[in-house]
Amino acid sequence: MILRLPGVYPPQHDTSLLADALLFERLTARSRVLDLCTGTGALAVAASAAGAGHVVAVDISRRACANARLNGILNGTSIDSRRGDLTEAVHGELFDLVISNPPYVPALADDLPTAGIERAWDAGKDGRALIDRIAATVHEVLVPGGTLLLLQSVLCGVDKTEAILEEHGMAVEISARKYVPFGPVMRERRTMLEARGLITTGQEIEQLVIIRATKSCPSPNSM
Repeated sequence: MILRLPGVYPPQHDTSLLADALLFERLTARSRVLDLCTGTGALAVAASAAGAGHVVAVDISRRACANARLNGILNGTSIDSRRGDLTEAVHGELFDLVISNPPYVPALADDLPTAGIERAWDAGKDGRALIDRIAATVHEVLVPGGTLLLLQSVLCGVDKTEAILEEHGMAVEISARKYVPFGPVMRERRTMLEARGLITTGQEIEQLVIIRATKSCPSPNSM
């Protein structure tokens, strides 16, 4: 059971897609998992249910952090919920798995909202404000051989995400794809997205992908 507090973005198709992907990862009582942009904490709870022994949930929203902590309690697991700005909230810590469903909806402007539920979806004009930062820093919080599961829309440029991850020593693949109908925010911004050439006239669906990236292990000769 996942409870959503007022002002926290509800789990959607993207959350379910990531939760399904978690089932293919080997998680044990010794596994440390980091959930970035946790929202309700649904993915943090899913990681715990999949076997992870320690789960940290991070969000910039105080209400989301409280929501994640509450859902951990309701589901009989302890979620280490922290308010912070992406990986800055876990500086110096290492994880076996990082999962993230960050904001990725293209917005009218590059300035990100500092309050309100819009923080859950607004991601700058190209929708990459948070994706770029996660891709560039996640290697710093992963153990060698650790994995990132990152969800985004193809509207935001999957190739760029892959390139950034590879530049930082990650082996990258697309582990899942799914077409989903536009939600209310995408429908509201359809005219803007059409004008920018990001979608075709009358388009009502988008493709979501999960990028799976693994941090390389040091070679025996380098040790």
